[in-house]
Amino acid sequence: MSEAKQIKAVARDRAGKGAARAVRRQGQVPAVIYGAGQPAQAIALDFNQTKQLIFAGHFLTTIFEIDVDGNTVRAIPRDYQLDPVRDFPVHVDFLRLAQGQEIKVVVPVHVVGQEKSPGVKRGGALQIVEHSVELLVPSDTIPDFIEVSIADLEIGSSVHLNDIALPNGAKATSTENMTLVTVVAPTGLTESDAAPAAAEGTAAA
Repeated sequence: MSEAKQIKAVARDRAGKGAARAVRRQGQVPAVIYGAGQPAQAIALDFNQTKQLIFAGHFLTTIFEIDVDGNTVRAIPRDYQLDPVRDFPVHVDFLRLAQGQEIKVVVPVHVVGQEKSPGVKRGGALQIVEHSVELLVPSDTIPDFIEVSIADLEIGSSVHLNDIALPNGAKATSTENMTLVTVVAPTGLTESDAAPAAAEGTAAA
């Protein structure tokens, strides 16, 4: 889990498109903090720091302690917008976090065990079906990723969501036992062709 990161901000006394454009002209990024039963608060972030944090990765699963003119707000980014042409941040939405609150986060899938997979060793190709999974997690234990091992996969075999152990306290938001990864037969070789080849390899061993 990523530790809370510190970021400084200044309060904005005006909201709306015109005010946001004025903030950008000053070299800042307009943002808003909402949730926890409190009014939305308009803030402005440092442009360079915000850009660096977004492109460093895991931005939407990182908890921030936002220093707004000396008052600290604990929050997590829910969304951000980038300029479609120049690819720099133009707005960020933060969700306030209350003690013990559960939130939905989209967590990337990390695949391990490729070097041990018998299917990959025989020329099978790893196919990642789901690159991320939405989880319901306590706000103070947000995982950076979930790990999926294919160490035992043969050609034609898959790992499903129900096959993996989720981080402590995490629950999948989907009731579907979705396929996460699979090992597919190499081009020109069907799964039925691969099965006898696997049997021959086992006998030879």
